Amino acid sequence: MNIDLIFQIAGIGLLVSILNIVLKQAGKEEQAHILALVGVVIVLLLIIPTINQLFLTIRSVFHL
Repeated sequence: MNIDLIFQIAGIGLLVSILNIVLKQAGKEEQAHILALVGVVIVLLLIIPTINQLFLTIRSVFHL
């Protein structure tokens, strides 16, 4: 398992949550929602290669 990927996702989550709180306190809820959406997209882009590798491993194990 790639521990660096887990730490990257956790770091992005912490950064997004802190910025989200700051934006909500400043009364900018729309920007806070956009920031949360951008955070989700970044995390998805980080895990796509890992999911691809998982599917390739499953295909090789079951000879599909």
